[in-house]
Amino acid sequence: MTIFTFHLAELRPATTAGALWKPPAVPSTPGLRYAECLALMRLGAPTVSPDRMQLRRMAMFARWEDEAAVTAFLADHPLGRQLAAGWHVRMQFLRRWSRLAALPDLPARAGEWDPAEPVVAVTVARMRLLEVPRFLKWGKPVERLVRDHPGTTLALAAMRPPRTISTFSIWRSVREMEEMVHGHSTVPDPDRHADAMTERRRRDFHHEFATLRFRPLSEHGSWQGRSGIVPWGE
Repeated sequence: MTIFTFHLAELRPATTAGALWKPPAVPSTPGLRYAECLALMRLGAPTVSPDRMQLRRMAMFARWEDEAAVTAFLADHPLGRQLAAGWHVRMQFLRRWSRLAALPDLPARAGEWDPAEPVVAVTVARMRLLEVPRFLKWGKPVERLVRDHPGTTLALAAMRPPRTISTFSIWRSVREMEEMVHGHSTVPDPDRHADAMTERRRRDFHHEFATLRFRPLSEHGSWQGRSGIVPWGE
């Protein structure tokens, strides 16, 4: 079973910019199968705002052959040692919608889950640049929906210019996440996500887009003073 990780760390802007330009290379990083480095954004931030691209805060989403490869990367790789000072979650892949060229072998479904168990959702999209204004119109309400939803313990977005956008959220339960997706949450304007998906099907915002669902296995470190972000056993 391959392992996925999502990392968060506060780094020097030059370090983040370097990782965006040249992420860890699969051939020269033992056990690495895929890596995506991104600068954090604040969900719901104004379009023109320093919060839209925070070079002091970096995320990395990665796939590994096994946990030993993750441990070795964090101990031995120059970027890995810096990420080790932050926070990360190790995850088991469960489900995907659509497909990424970088992850061609993921099945649509890879396991069963309990509706009450915690879950991690990751989206990765390659934008059509001419569709960015439409994407912002429909996407910002969804950002605020996820950010403010009582079912999330952490929700953020990240980007790598010029066209890669990602979101990452940890949910108290699969049930609450699915209720949000389908517009059944007991929150104001619960249809924001469902409406945006209808608009995407009408005319896609992206060259490629995938939503991935994971079971959290373990978390390590802290993020902005928080640990225990995954709601284990709640």
